[in-house]
Amino acid sequence: MTSPHTGSLEAKPPAPSSTVFAWTLWDVGNASFNAIMTTFVFAVYLTSNTGFGDKEHSSAVLSYGLTIAGFCIALLAPVSGQRADASGRRALWLGVNSMLLAAIMALCFFVAPAPQYLLLGVALLSLGNLVNEFAVVNYNAILPAISTKATIGKISGSGWAAGYIGGIVALGIVLLGFVTPGLLGIPTDQAYNIRAVALFSAAWALIFSLPLMLKARSLPKPERAPQEKASLLDSYKELFATVKKLRKEAPTTLYFLVSSAVFRDGLNGIFTFGGVLAAGSFGFSTNQVIIFAIFGNIVAGAGAMLGGYLDDALGPKRVIIFSLSALIAVSLPLLIWPSTTMFWVCGLTLCAFVGPAQSAARSYLGRLTEEGKEGEIYGLYSTTGRAASFLAPGLFGLCVTLTGNQLWGILGITLVLFVGLLLIIPIKDPKVRKSASSANS
Repeated sequence: MTSPHTGSLEAKPPAPSSTVFAWTLWDVGNASFNAIMTTFVFAVYLTSNTGFGDKEHSSAVLSYGLTIAGFCIALLAPVSGQRADASGRRALWLGVNSMLLAAIMALCFFVAPAPQYLLLGVALLSLGNLVNEFAVVNYNAILPAISTKATIGKISGSGWAAGYIGGIVALGIVLLGFVTPGLLGIPTDQAYNIRAVALFSAAWALIFSLPLMLKARSLPKPERAPQEKASLLDSYKELFATVKKLRKEAPTTLYFLVSSAVFRDGLNGIFTFGGVLAAGSFGFSTNQVIIFAIFGNIVAGAGAMLGGYLDDALGPKRVIIFSLSALIAVSLPLLIWPSTTMFWVCGLTLCAFVGPAQSAARSYLGRLTEEGKEGEIYGLYSTTGRAASFLAPGLFGLCVTLTGNQLWGILGITLVLFVGLLLIIPIKDPKVRKSASSANS
């Protein structure tokens, strides 16, 4: 059995560049859900369009829906990944979930701006989050199989950067074609132009998912042989055995899963509430939010790419610590000098450091993961993240309630990032540890 400390990145040939390219293209397609549906367009539509009711009520309903989705992910993500590992069909399940996600996004077209449609919109967005997480579990699990110890940081960073680039192009099309000046000529009454964005997002995701689906048979297979189909109860028993084994044989992996959950929730909070704050606290219109999102994705993509190279050169821990420290420092001026100019300056700087932290966290785990267990471990990665997913929304809401000012929700997100920084500091960097081990052998 491969040591849990060395993982599946030891001596092996790298995957063909065409396979790596197909893998990164999937992230381009997934940007339509993350950037358009979840962050800058559809979620903002649900919480800012007065047809659904006042923004506080709509925001609360959306928060509850996403919380329920988070609980479902926490319960099901690791078992989903584990069963994909056992069947040897990660790429197949990635394709199935990618198509389901596209269908869910398309259904969002039917969410008209009226109170009776709010629950439908929240339900679809929450279900989309659930299905998307299942897809991401299998997508992340493919990363160690197509990379080596020397390239995993760069490939992970390239994936994040490709996702941001996809977000830039997709948001640009949405802005010009659907919002301002609305070149496609879609009527704005009953928000048809915004609802049509859901159809565009579905098509975008499906088109860029196809190359990886077509590469499914040529993707590297784990050495772990496919197993007989087990019951759901058996899957949970094996999951608990894995956690127990990690605690005994690879405590660093287990501790990283727990500690990274905290700072990743803070990172998610930045994107989840970024568009909401832009519209609610700084008075951005829909097209202004999209313009900001385009520039934000440009900066984030460059940051993720640079962070990937620094990851391979310096180790993922240093990238994470520096990024989290910068995020904390940059978020506070928004509370002291709130203005549209400050939001642009601080917001774009925040985008520059979110990507490297996200990418380094993914590659960090890939360096620790045992071959044949990638799906299950990345499923735990999703679960621990979802187990802590109440932190940023909860503290955001608490700070808003205590101050009566939406802007002060930023403080709640900053506190989550700070706690995550404190938790990651004691963990050894896998790159450093391996170098030390090699020196001693």
